[in-house]
Amino acid sequence: MTERRYRVVKGAYATTPPFGKGGTGGIPTPSPASLNPPYPPFPKGGKNPVLEANGITHCYAGNEVLIDINFAIHPGEKVVLLGCNGSGKSSLLKILDGLIAPSSGQFTYDGEAITPARLKVPALHRRFRSEVALLFQNPDAMLFNPTVYDEIAFGPRQMGLTDLDQRVRHWAAQVGVAPHLDRPPFSLSGGEKQKVCLAALLALEPKALLLDEPTAALDPRSTGWLVDFLSGLPVTTLTTTHNLSLAPELGGRALVLGEDHRLIHDGDIHGLLGNMKLLAAANLVHTHSHRHGSMEHRHSHVHDWQ
Repeated sequence: MTERRYRVVKGAYATTPPFGKGGTGGIPTPSPASLNPPYPPFPKGGKNPVLEANGITHCYAGNEVLIDINFAIHPGEKVVLLGCNGSGKSSLLKILDGLIAPSSGQFTYDGEAITPARLKVPALHRRFRSEVALLFQNPDAMLFNPTVYDEIAFGPRQMGLTDLDQRVRHWAAQVGVAPHLDRPPFSLSGGEKQKVCLAALLALEPKALLLDEPTAALDPRSTGWLVDFLSGLPVTTLTTTHNLSLAPELGGRALVLGEDHRLIHDGDIHGLLGNMKLLAAANLVHTHSHRHGSMEHRHSHVHDWQ
């Protein structure tokens, strides 16, 4: 539903009648008799990677923003995508969500090649749009309905799901916005808007969540809540950040985009955090002078802000 939200917000077209009902996604909405977590986990180690990038290169106005990106993310993995501003993180997420097509290379979802032409096939379009969800860094880019209730209901309504009200109320309660269901989204704080957007995506029970700097609009308490919430979701996640102190809380595996827009690391995140040379190459640490009395020295620091 991210594509439909994106196009509606951009005014590309009006909403269309709902699709017919289809299969379930990765996070089952509990029945009224069992509305509390934990949920059954998404099975790990499936036959196909959930998302796989093969030689993805992308250009904007003649400038390369991604160059020869290759990786595979398997069911149940929690992966962090690191890189400085302008390294191509957001562009990569939009490609993996099918919002833009790469200039060259391809990506697959659960073994299916995803291209603009393939997404015109109704069955694949419906499946991909309900199972892969992108949370934008700026929540205002996703909000356009008159109330919080309608915002969360938008995806299930478009899909013609009959348990719409149950989904809306369950996920509103899970993210803590149930008291605001009748309020217009624009009246909420930045953090509350982000929670509404997250609930709107989860109401479709996706199998893969792509999150673009999800803590950018959150205060420390809300950031801690989000980290705990995401860690408990039985869903594959790929989360972007340039905050190294937060990164290990968001996943155990790190993908790092360098300033040259290439993937320069794919591996365990804890090993990465001790590699100052690699972090410096990705512009994720900074070096400056310190003075202690008459002594002056220079050393590197991580970027631990949003």
